[in-house]
Amino acid sequence: MRYKLISNTSVKMASVCIVVNGLINISISTIEKRYELNSSLTGLISASYDIAFCILSLFISFFGERGHKPRWLAFSAFMLGLGSLVFSLPHFSSGKYHYGSKLEDTCQISGTNSANFTCSASMKSSLSRYLYVFILAQLLLGVGGTPLYTLGTAFIDDSVPKHKSSLYIGIGYAMSLLGPAVGYVLGGQLLNIYIDIQIPESTKLDQDDPRWLGAWWIAFLACFFAIWLMIIPFSCFPKHLPGTAKIQAEKISETHNDGSEAIVEIKNIGKSFKDFPMALMILLKNPVLMSLIIASSSEALVATGFATFLPKFIENQFGQTSSFSATLGGLVLIPAAALGQIISGFLVSKCKMDCKSIIKFMIGTCSVALLLNTVFLFAKCGNEPFAGVSETYNGTGMLHNLTAPCNANCRCLRSMYYPVCGRDEVQYFSPCFAGCTSHLFNNKKKTFHNCSCIGKQERENNLEDFLYEAIPGKCPVQCRLLPLFLTFFFFAVVFTFMAVTPTTVAILRCVPDKQRSFALGVQSVFLRLLGTIPGPILFGVAIDNSCTLWDINECKTKGACWVYDNERMAYLLMGISAACKIITIIFVTMAVCLYKPPPTSSALSQKDSEMVSAVRT
Repeated sequence: MRYKLISNTSVKMASVCIVVNGLINISISTIEKRYELNSSLTGLISASYDIAFCILSLFISFFGERGHKPRWLAFSAFMLGLGSLVFSLPHFSSGKYHYGSKLEDTCQISGTNSANFTCSASMKSSLSRYLYVFILAQLLLGVGGTPLYTLGTAFIDDSVPKHKSSLYIGIGYAMSLLGPAVGYVLGGQLLNIYIDIQIPESTKLDQDDPRWLGAWWIAFLACFFAIWLMIIPFSCFPKHLPGTAKIQAEKISETHNDGSEAIVEIKNIGKSFKDFPMALMILLKNPVLMSLIIASSSEALVATGFATFLPKFIENQFGQTSSFSATLGGLVLIPAAALGQIISGFLVSKCKMDCKSIIKFMIGTCSVALLLNTVFLFAKCGNEPFAGVSETYNGTGMLHNLTAPCNANCRCLRSMYYPVCGRDEVQYFSPCFAGCTSHLFNNKKKTFHNCSCIGKQERENNLEDFLYEAIPGKCPVQCRLLPLFLTFFFFAVVFTFMAVTPTTVAILRCVPDKQRSFALGVQSVFLRLLGTIPGPILFGVAIDNSCTLWDINECKTKGACWVYDNERMAYLLMGISAACKIITIIFVTMAVCLYKPPPTSSALSQKDSEMVSAVRT
């Protein structure tokens, strides 16, 4: 029964992470385009889960410590399923996806229809209002995730011998990382399916078209049904597993020696709500605990930021499709994170490290991760030439202005993003902005001709050069650094997550036994306030700050970003990551210096006796 509950808890962790850290993260880019949101707002969606987690974790961990933990986990499953269902609802209420007006995409100098398009009330989209539905869904998911990561982790530690707890907690966290792996791969494949399942017959949209959107919503419905199937099994488990009392009796305390354990025992803190302030103050005054919490919060900021935006980084930095970037990001992030957690859990268990040795081990892993973080300095790609964005139109026009003398009379629409690659290897915003006046279909492939803005190549000795002047899609990325980036980033993630399980084990050991769940709850609050809530928002702001071409419609409303400055994006993300890792190393070092092991004898020290007398008074 013991291992069945542990396996069920691990599977549930995986299910939570399929939705929260897998499906949502790979759907970010699609949701931005479908509902006209920028990265700052989608970062807020990602952070909403942690906002709910932060608000509730203290109370759930405090009252759930002596409650029926398996039933709390059943309640968790109900809320997680409900949140998954709500997250998929915008697809069903927002109508069919309209990827663009049925306008001629070539230059129409006379009698053009596009010239008549002006801003009107009917053109102002209300799609961005679905932001609040996504936030509500994430809040429900946060309510469901809170008992799992506070009470569930403490329940595992209660139910297994001390020297095995780090291994089982590591396996549980690794299983929780299997969820994002499934989410990334499954969701990435679903993005190959058109968002409305059937592509309208009148369109010729394919996955290479930047306006293509995949069926992001299908997996959320599947998770809704799958998670609700776990409600009954969790409800059937007893409050305490057989043999738990014997396991607890054999454990030796490693609580930080500041007298807090004696106070908890004497006052019997934790049985009523009036004990809440004192129980909280005991933990907040524990310097080792607070140092570990701040260090883990700093790492969480980076981890959630990259988990949210790594697919988008790969997509824009290396010129990959959304679905392939999502799949690739999952295949790198998740195995690396799982491997790091399992390795660290095994080493801590095998070497039977005490609390101080565990903290020293964390310093080593974080230092290596900091060195590997320099991959952003040399494995970055510059932008491909883009007329009107990164270079002028053959010396005419101005930078950051899509209009030039060669297309001034075409009256092109800025809201119709349909990139084409000219045979001069320069990308253009649309055939209209390239000055193309006609198109043909060669072997069912569209080609554009008579393009006034496209320069002529010096060498035109290939027959293919005469067959077209521009073809649909972005120009092929010449940068070949993707394998190098993924290799270094893989090992950076491994060493980063090698500190996660030791951090949890050290927190459980440096506080009184009766406050372990509450300590994880306190950690969860700081982890969210300082880490996972600002993380996606900070990364989103940094990515938006590197945007060089925004989607702006006829009403001058700014939507998603089409083109980013790749080097600026890489430097900004590396700066955030490096700063957070330096903060982590500083506070973990402080924890080592401040930790005081408990006295070997069972008698209280003179300092402990004085503290107990003060409490009684």
